Amino acid sequence: MPTLNDIRSTFLDYFARQGHEVVPSSPLVPRNDPTLMFANSGMVQFKNLFTGVEHRDYKRATTAQKCVRAGGKHNDLDNVGYTARHHTFFEMLGNFSFGDYFKSEAIPFAWELITRELDIPKDRLLVTVYHTDDEAADIWKKVAGLSDDRIIRIPTNDNFWMMGPTGPCGPCTEIFFDHGDKYWGGPPGSPEEDGDRFVEIWNLVFMQNEQFEDGSMRALDMQSIDTGMGIERVAALLQGTNDNYATDLIRALIEASANATSTDPDGPGKTHHRVIADHLRSTSFLIADGVMPSNDGRGYVLRRIMRRAMRHAHMLGAKDPVMHQLVPSLVRQMGAAYPELVRAQPLIEETLRLEETRFKQTLDRGLKLLDDELSTLPEAARLPGEAAFKLYDTYGFPLDLTQDALRERGREVDTDGFNSAMAEQKAKARAAWSGTGESADLAIWFDLAETHGGTDFLGYDTETAEGQMLALVRDGAVVDTLTAGETGWIVLNQTPFYGESGGQVGDTGWLRRLDDEDDQAEVTDTQKMAGGRITAHQVTVRSGTFRRSEAVALEVDHARRARIRANHSATHLLHEALRRALGPHVAQRGSLNAPDRLRFDFSHSKALTAAEITQVESEVNAFIRQNSAVTTRIMTPDDARAIGAQALFGEKYGDEVRVVSMGRLTGSGKGSDGATYSLELCGGTHVTQTGEIGTFALTSESASASGVRRIEALTGEAAMALLRSRDAALAEIEALVKVTGPDTVARVSTLLDDRRRLENEIAQLRRDLAMSGGAQGGAETRDVAGIAFLPQVISGVQGKDLPPLIDEMKARLGSGVVLLIADTGGKAAVAAGVTADLTDRISAVDLVKAAVEALGGKGGGGRPDLAQGGAKDTENAEAAIAAAEALIGA
Repeated sequence: MPTLNDIRSTFLDYFARQGHEVVPSSPLVPRNDPTLMFANSGMVQFKNLFTGVEHRDYKRATTAQKCVRAGGKHNDLDNVGYTARHHTFFEMLGNFSFGDYFKSEAIPFAWELITRELDIPKDRLLVTVYHTDDEAADIWKKVAGLSDDRIIRIPTNDNFWMMGPTGPCGPCTEIFFDHGDKYWGGPPGSPEEDGDRFVEIWNLVFMQNEQFEDGSMRALDMQSIDTGMGIERVAALLQGTNDNYATDLIRALIEASANATSTDPDGPGKTHHRVIADHLRSTSFLIADGVMPSNDGRGYVLRRIMRRAMRHAHMLGAKDPVMHQLVPSLVRQMGAAYPELVRAQPLIEETLRLEETRFKQTLDRGLKLLDDELSTLPEAARLPGEAAFKLYDTYGFPLDLTQDALRERGREVDTDGFNSAMAEQKAKARAAWSGTGESADLAIWFDLAETHGGTDFLGYDTETAEGQMLALVRDGAVVDTLTAGETGWIVLNQTPFYGESGGQVGDTGWLRRLDDEDDQAEVTDTQKMAGGRITAHQVTVRSGTFRRSEAVALEVDHARRARIRANHSATHLLHEALRRALGPHVAQRGSLNAPDRLRFDFSHSKALTAAEITQVESEVNAFIRQNSAVTTRIMTPDDARAIGAQALFGEKYGDEVRVVSMGRLTGSGKGSDGATYSLELCGGTHVTQTGEIGTFALTSESASASGVRRIEALTGEAAMALLRSRDAALAEIEALVKVTGPDTVARVSTLLDDRRRLENEIAQLRRDLAMSGGAQGGAETRDVAGIAFLPQVISGVQGKDLPPLIDEMKARLGSGVVLLIADTGGKAAVAAGVTADLTDRISAVDLVKAAVEALGGKGGGGRPDLAQGGAKDTENAEAAIAAAEALIGA
């Protein structure tokens, strides 16, 4: 009996032999179709190839595509667990031709694979074709030998595929398997077609036409093939069952659920196990592809699926979290085909454990509230919408979870009342927000957040994607278009662009219209608005016109983002290195992670010593060279802090946080047992390995505020450029002093000492010259009112030489006043000295001010025994001496 893994391999190997490129499954989050919540078919990743927008080096492809249908128009959530073939997660096998082969090859491929490779009995198969597609019907007769009664013509859209209201389209042919008359149901097109007897296993789409707005069609220049085979359905029939949940892979997950809950897999809790098995796959694959539980967008859908599974585990009697215990079973079953499960296993387990722990804390109270409400209602009466909203608002129960709980009791919910209560709460929230003093134009972002919900951030694992423009804003108002030359803001449903927050600057890059790539807008900044719920892209339209609701290709400036990532990750390493060098009091007080540099402010009361700076810089570079993986986990803030994660200054944290780990401690010392080096709460983007940072070079350390120091640094090529410039400067110094290597410092130090000695000798010679009569006038001591006054105008000395000259002259006088006016080369320096016995009668400060004023200057200061000042020149030196003399004799 072939296993599901066998079937997958058989399918891919067959088409590989037929010249098809085996293409890995795309992520569940579509990067190239902004209209989809999740990838729901194999053709999603090839959409641009079918439309001719993109070209690859192959024209034939085959895939096993992971798919999720749990939101939007493709929502099977309510039926999962209660039917034989509804799933939130499933695998779609497919083969594709991009203008290479068409019906005459696609139908024989399908028939040969099904009947020869998979050995499905021919007499149990029948097909449908679009009622006007005679070509397909004839090929089926020729290739498969099917009679007319086993080729059913369907006149409805069930057998006519369309990509959208306009664009590529074409007829389908579907292959059905007859499970036998032990099951109720009739063939497709009959009144009993919804039964379980005849099950569709493969759909072949012939993409041959283009639909226009006026309803007309024309043949496509490039006719293509898109097929989809549900692997679970094929596995069921090959394993002798009509129930997908009885197949080997899903059965293994059901038994894992039964073992974890110590219950019978086929007993009264059968439905609960089926729900858990299905939801385990969808939640695990979504987390592996970067979706995290949240209150908006894809994260909200994930949380709904998780909590639905967790409630079913609770109904099985599980007292402790169960879902995370089942992940190893899933990895064993599907990890070989989807290695992203293996890589993300720790993150998946941690996320499930965290969510179930938190949910269990409120589940009992929520269900008690539900029981209390039902006890007051007449039998079979609907639950009031206000009660359902209270469950949602207070306990985090999505509406569909409440509906699922009531379904088993034969009850329904007043959905209109629920929606009214939701609208009332939003009105109150807006009123409260409007009173916070925010500027009026910010109301626009709040309105947009209420209308469109949150923006899905794709940038943790991609820098290119497609998005749908939900709103355009220019000059504080919502507009329908932005045209060439205009600047405004664009809000999209999903984006790889990071909005500025947590010290990391916003991304820049480009938007291009999918309908016309010549229409381009440059993204000059990205910001988070409405409390972080939506991401707004500031753009300048370079060409063409951008309209609301259109789809655009998004591309982050890759080189700039790489530099920002490196600086952000280096900041984490720097933070930890500072804590280890200076002490645990070190805490972040602000940061900037830009493409050209990083800046980090931290609590510390004094400047770092040269040894401390060297230690910090060396330690950061050591962990860069370690090239360890940078990993992320999702936790509650309390749990994150409990394991030692550092919180970032100024950040507001919700119920869940990203905990970024990097670096491993090695050695034999305390704490060097392989533990994580840096552990921080952070929502920014980071390198995947520390080695990607390249090099870390500290450029400055200074005071930022009282008790706060600031470090600025460079990484990567910028750091290397700095180090190269330092090397060049050192080489130039070595050439000048004619010494290399370690002796250079000693040589430069000796030269500086020699210079200082020579400068002192020169200063002494100038003083000696001045004392020996190098004067321009007034060199004799005068008697002014009985006080000895020695004025002198000198040259060849600097202002700094005057105080020692004053002291020498005062010593010679014994008692008296000295005034020196020096020509310092275009300017005048003035100094006055008064011996200690006269300072109570005469102040040197007053003398200097009088002399300076006579010279045409202003001011001067010092002590009563010694003061200095300055003026433009010495032209009025005699007047200055006279002014001082008059002050002495007054």
